[in-house]
Amino acid sequence: MGYRNLRECVVDLERHGMLTRIEVEVDPNLEAGALQRRVYAAGGPALLFTNVKGSSFPLLGNLFGTLERTRFLFRDTLATIDRLVALKINPAEALRHPLRYVSTLPAALSLLPKAVGRGPILSHRTTIDQLPQVKSWPDDGGAFITLPQVYSESPLAPGFRRSNLGMYRVQLSGNRYEQDREIGIHYQIHRGIGVHHAEALEREAPLKVGIFVGGPPAMSVAAVMPLPEGMPELSFAGLLAGHRLPMVCRPGELPMPAEADFVITGTIDLDKTLPEGPFGDHLGYYSLVHDFPVLRVENVYHREGAIWPFTTVGRPPQEDTSFGAFIHELTGGLIPTLLPGVRGVHAVDAAGVHPLLLAVGSERYVPYAAEREPLELLTIANAILGQGQLSLAKYLLIAAHEDNPPDLHDIAAFFRHMLERVDWQRDLHFQTSTTIDTLDYSGSGLNRGSKVVIAAVGPARRKLAAELPSDLRLPEGFGAPRVVLPGILAVNGSANSADRNAADPLVEEFCTVLAGQGGLAGFPLLLLVDDSEFVARSLNNFLWTVFTRSNPASDIYGVKAATMCKHWGCAGPLLIDARCKPHHAPPLIDDPAVERRVDALGAPGGPLHGLV
Repeated sequence: MGYRNLRECVVDLERHGMLTRIEVEVDPNLEAGALQRRVYAAGGPALLFTNVKGSSFPLLGNLFGTLERTRFLFRDTLATIDRLVALKINPAEALRHPLRYVSTLPAALSLLPKAVGRGPILSHRTTIDQLPQVKSWPDDGGAFITLPQVYSESPLAPGFRRSNLGMYRVQLSGNRYEQDREIGIHYQIHRGIGVHHAEALEREAPLKVGIFVGGPPAMSVAAVMPLPEGMPELSFAGLLAGHRLPMVCRPGELPMPAEADFVITGTIDLDKTLPEGPFGDHLGYYSLVHDFPVLRVENVYHREGAIWPFTTVGRPPQEDTSFGAFIHELTGGLIPTLLPGVRGVHAVDAAGVHPLLLAVGSERYVPYAAEREPLELLTIANAILGQGQLSLAKYLLIAAHEDNPPDLHDIAAFFRHMLERVDWQRDLHFQTSTTIDTLDYSGSGLNRGSKVVIAAVGPARRKLAAELPSDLRLPEGFGAPRVVLPGILAVNGSANSADRNAADPLVEEFCTVLAGQGGLAGFPLLLLVDDSEFVARSLNNFLWTVFTRSNPASDIYGVKAATMCKHWGCAGPLLIDARCKPHHAPPLIDDPAVERRVDALGAPGGPLHGLV
């Protein structure tokens, strides 16, 4: 049951027509990533590159490239996990239908890794420079591992029970790293390895780390799972794989998966950081150079016939979109059991996941009130923003279950529901100086920014417009108005030149001019952008532009705005300044020469014709 290693997975996918071998030489420097992105966008197969320039190891790309293929990889265990999740949601189900859950009892054995003294991973040793040097985007600072499983244990309580397995960024080359002896470990805030690092610093004890690459596909999924505290990712990996994971355990070393393809072992230098990056990341921009921890490399192991899996991250959707969708299928039903009153939460992939959350909750505090207003919803919103990685959100839009909002994944309809009901004088709730995603450069500094909760309750209070108002007069410097969605109007503005944490006087003057105009009653949300035609062209363009390029506290303005008892709101439309700012990171752009090479490979008669 389940794949015991990556080779089994590759053979099975090829047998079922879900994997294509690429025999032509492919350069891991930009070319492999460009090919993988093209095939992903086309909904194509997994790719095994057998002729990798500069490396003897084959590359495996697009393994999780479709949700259907990801489900296929774990088809043997999904039913068991579904039953276990259902048991968590409603334990009474086990009492009412005990026979239905008997089959899940053997699965509990797979939660415990199996200690072994040896395994295929110990067959060979190599060096960092011999690994495939995958570089995804032109301005990346060097080669990176893009599907790493980074393993650490608590220095205070060693052992797998307080271990962490996370998918943190690993830079193999470039910058000031000493070749083959040092690599960079970039982990963002609110990650489990950070707790272990803090414990190591407190005790002045070394922090050993193992970086696993390949192995059972269940390991990669487990490394990105938002598991409840106290459940080791290794346990979930065993559950998803359908068997106990054999871990090589030797005195003085961290355990390593016996069936991994590669394992890098080393110790994080507690007294040293080095510049890491840039790196093209999942928001669609480069994360810039910052100092991050350094791993002193001790060993690089690989099995016989090792395969190097990789992916490319960039503006969504990308392969990690399938990860997110699969994780939601596995765990989405658990959220209401963790947060009372929550009916559902959707982290919007097209907006970069963390910038935008949509939610539905109950509003039961004063059911007899003549005019309903957000009360319980605000309690629920605070709970959501205090939960794991949901705490990194910048925008949280939450609707009342009692108002029958549309499905959270019908994003356009959900925005319409919210904008029909929201009262901008009452329903905006800011956290003005707090933490945001490390990779988000729209805020006030690294890891720093703001949040806003928008809560809407009750019957519709306005009808949204879907056509430009005939009497709209824009002041000089503003133009090209476009309707993005009903009730949402995008307008071009001149380039932003305001200081990072200061209001732009031109935008404030723009709002003052609009206060004297009619015709905007049907447009409660205005967007100030660099290219209104691009923003209005698709829902994904709107979501990506607006929510990755704005910091609520500094980039939200209002027509007829006022502050009362430190609560800010506006009587007219709300405006979000989503122009590029001088402090923003640059967006990702493909290398034209590499794209021409990919075009040639995919042309009629080319070796990749029909794939790209």
